Amino acid sequence: MDGRTELELRHLRCLVAIVDTGSFTDAGIELGLSQAAVSRQLRALERILGVRLLHRTSRTVTPTTAGVQVLARARLLLAEADELVRQATTGHTRLHIGHAWSAMGRHTAEFQRRWHDRYPDVELQLIRHNTPTAGLAEGLCDLAVLRSAVDTRRYANALVGHERRFLALASDDPWARRRGVRLAEIRERTLVVDRRTGTTTLDLWPEGARPAVEYTHDIDDWLAAIATGRCVGVTPQATTTQYRRDGIAYRPVRDAAPVPVHLIWRRHDPHPATHAAVALLADLYREDDGPRRQQRL
Repeated sequence: MDGRTELELRHLRCLVAIVDTGSFTDAGIELGLSQAAVSRQLRALERILGVRLLHRTSRTVTPTTAGVQVLARARLLLAEADELVRQATTGHTRLHIGHAWSAMGRHTAEFQRRWHDRYPDVELQLIRHNTPTAGLAEGLCDLAVLRSAVDTRRYANALVGHERRFLALASDDPWARRRGVRLAEIRERTLVVDRRTGTTTLDLWPEGARPAVEYTHDIDDWLAAIATGRCVGVTPQATTTQYRRDGIAYRPVRDAAPVPVHLIWRRHDPHPATHAAVALLADLYREDDGPRRQQRL
């Protein structure tokens, strides 16, 4: 067997402990090993890697040039291993919810507050990940907030609410003085669209009457293009609360269909808190819709 395959985490922990404590004796105390065992593990690591890692004198222990490089990598590997163990042992006591841009929009803070009050034993973490499934396909979250098309063959999902569409434009744009715009007017402008995770497509306009388009791949690039005044963007209401920026104004698009908001999750391995999260977010959107219905009556 190739000796390089015998590398173990205990060898790396030994190296880190020696450097951090400054001596083999203190490293042994920290690791619960004898000084001789610490020396054996270091020699084994140097043999496996084929390089000398430490300069040792009667008073000091310092890394060699190779040792500095190995030490940096060892710290990363040990941190990742510790995180793996922590996640495995905490199991379902933590819920990760991914989102591409705007989390739960105006409901984000209230969702976090109510979750903490109702489910104090399940830690909630929101993760922004700029992919079509907001990190779910990449294994970074248990649930994801999605405002674009859902792959129903691959993921289970629940419709939790709808959001109005808004026009994002430069704050000194003449349209910023208006109370709203219509889709037909926007076709006169250049529309900036996030090709990767954006919710806006040219299908909002009839064929032959569509605006010119520029594409970006991230919310920050999208906002930067709009702030120049060269482009405008169409976005769900969540963006208007999560990305309030100097130089950017938002105005409602009066005749655009609302954006559906879904929670999605892996069909065959749902987190036990999935339905609690769905119910809570749906309640928040429902509460938000109540006053709007009253205003329309």
